[in-house]
Amino acid sequence: MFRCSTSGVARSAGGPVELRQIRYFVTVAEELHFGRAAERLHIGQPAVSQQVRRLERELRTQLFDRSGRTVTLTETGLALLSEGRDVLRAMDSFASKAHRLTGLGAATFRVGISSALGPRLDDFLDALAERDSGTRFEFQTLDAQTRLAEVYAGRLDAAFVRGVEGAPGLRLLPLWDEPPVVALPAAHPLAAQERLDLGDLAGLPLRLTSRRENAVLYDAVVTACRAAGFEPAFGPPSTGLQDTLAEIGAGAAGWTLVYPMAVGTVSSRRISLLPLNGDPVTIRMSLALRENADQARLELLTEACARMRREIVGES
Repeated sequence: MFRCSTSGVARSAGGPVELRQIRYFVTVAEELHFGRAAERLHIGQPAVSQQVRRLERELRTQLFDRSGRTVTLTETGLALLSEGRDVLRAMDSFASKAHRLTGLGAATFRVGISSALGPRLDDFLDALAERDSGTRFEFQTLDAQTRLAEVYAGRLDAAFVRGVEGAPGLRLLPLWDEPPVVALPAAHPLAAQERLDLGDLAGLPLRLTSRRENAVLYDAVVTACRAAGFEPAFGPPSTGLQDTLAEIGAGAAGWTLVYPMAVGTVSSRRISLLPLNGDPVTIRMSLALRENADQARLELLTEACARMRREIVGES
């Protein structure tokens, strides 16, 4: 049922399946416990549950029976377990053999990224190119928790992370500050303004990811709202930017925040994007790497990040 493709995903009858979803499925199947599986994967349990649910939707079948006190495999899940293990073994073998044959393993720099970096990723590569032209890059788009966990585990050399001020064992190189913009229905009276005060949004439902999923953004927004004199009125939690924007554009009362680098992906004429006066919500993007990183690589990255930050500040 799983078929690998060159795009980094497997193909199923229902649509694209990410390899990490197969890895999460296999781990949960081996542990029969979402919490223990999350510990093995070094990520939060909600992320594991969410990705397994998505896998089930893509495959159009239920892999686990969650109705009782314990998690058990369905007949379909049990039948797919060995095939899932085969997919993971094949991918690990493929990567290992490729590194051995090319000799590029030591020269490859593995970086965790988010889906909203936009042209800033090009700026980062340009800043590195001034000093280093021999490094081969591999990029993995992962959620914030997973990016940090993969750096800790040594499976990533570095990762772009938002709003992290300090983490034991990691070095954080500042890159740029991001003041998100407000997204609200184009039909709302506030959409006629050029800029908003945060207080203008008091009483309008806030569509935001849960604190468990993104504590950095959640805490920054709540703190800013309270500083503006009101408690945010939360609507249904955001399950994804595009889904939330679609619901807001379709007429659901509410507002959310969009990072500047993701603004270009918002194409609906039913959505208005407005900046906030005074930038009350500002989140820093940094490059995270281990404290014991190679000294020459550390110096190269430190200089590149500093150069990039200077250029971005010069743009603004």
